[in-house]
Amino acid sequence: MQVQAHHAQTPTERLKDAGAVAFIALLLGIPMLGLTTIDQGGALRVITRWPSLALFVGICFGGRIVLQLAKETLARRRANRPAKAKASEMSANRLQSIIGWGGAGVAAALPLFFSDNRYVVDTATTVLIYVMLGWGLNVVVGLAGLLDLGYVAFYAVGAYTYGLLSTELGWGFWQALPVAGAITAGFGLLLGWPTLRLRGDYLAIVTLGFGEIIRLILVNWTNFSGGPNGISSIPRPGLFGFTFTPPGSGTSIAEAFGFAYAPTQRIIFLYYVILGLALLTNLFVRSMRKLPTGRAWEAVREDEIACKAMGINVTRIKLSAFAIGAMLGGFAGVFFAARQGFISPESFTFSESAIILAIVVLGGMGSQMGVVLASLVLVLLPELGRDFAEYRMLLFGAAMVLIMVWRPGGILSHRAPTLVYVAPGEKA
Repeated sequence: MQVQAHHAQTPTERLKDAGAVAFIALLLGIPMLGLTTIDQGGALRVITRWPSLALFVGICFGGRIVLQLAKETLARRRANRPAKAKASEMSANRLQSIIGWGGAGVAAALPLFFSDNRYVVDTATTVLIYVMLGWGLNVVVGLAGLLDLGYVAFYAVGAYTYGLLSTELGWGFWQALPVAGAITAGFGLLLGWPTLRLRGDYLAIVTLGFGEIIRLILVNWTNFSGGPNGISSIPRPGLFGFTFTPPGSGTSIAEAFGFAYAPTQRIIFLYYVILGLALLTNLFVRSMRKLPTGRAWEAVREDEIACKAMGINVTRIKLSAFAIGAMLGGFAGVFFAARQGFISPESFTFSESAIILAIVVLGGMGSQMGVVLASLVLVLLPELGRDFAEYRMLLFGAAMVLIMVWRPGGILSHRAPTLVYVAPGEKA
């Protein structure tokens, strides 16, 4: 198999390309870096910061040249490399498996090493929530190929279902969890049924509208959802009827089992709850992909017309993807409500849907491991950038752009196929 050689740019072309990038950086950098305001005698005064702007433009100019040279070098190496695609794919799959098991072990042991650091455990809990949401949306977008921009609606339905069941009917976390999952699956069917004939941009518009409808209902139906004030005093999950509360409450697990109480015990317990839910979600999705329904998801994603010609019930397949993806999002919403103890419509805006979709796309469509890596990037980067104050979101956006330039198909664009055909006499 011959590989087409990559066109190498001449020095003049490189300079023109880098100059265009530097010009765009200049236009974007003037309002963000070149100008700022200060308070002077009770009035705002605009001052300039040309050195910072010049440094930013220079970095973009030089970085573009370095990036182009790196891409040309990699292209030449790939063109000259012998064809060993199957062996490299097998080694990559084996490496992903090792990283996956190692990551699960690190996740299980993390609270043991940071039991006194609530910030680390809380941040890890947030990462796992987005991992679970990413795996749920990955069923709809990554496996079935249905673009959903309103996935946060199912997240909200799950959270409000638990909030209402717990505060109005006194249900516990474990009682409400399967009920909330069933209700959100019903909402998934409600969204999927009228959108069966839609694809691409039209499907994205409808799902975006569905997410906004749910949010507006939560804001305006005050008697049902509490309106903008939300729902408060949502109980945290317990263990065998006991809660992680101080001794003297009558249900304190520390008092019942005779060990010292610490406020971080509840935080660690919540972490292990979401870790268990995430692992079960991963196991469930991986199992579904090997079943006929899961394989039909991927077939519909590749060619819906061919699936209809082969007799696959495309309607049932699409509805199952919407229902299962919604159910997983509802489970994450239940945990979110239980962890926060308070929910309001402000937690379920379109920006949340955008972040979850970015996790699926940046991680690699259909890749379970890619969702985990993208969640780490998108959750930890803003946290690490807090020290950079006003440059925080600029760095975050630049990191996302670099990822898409470096890996256009996602961090793990080449995922392992669900089923592999082995010819007679060939080793598996």
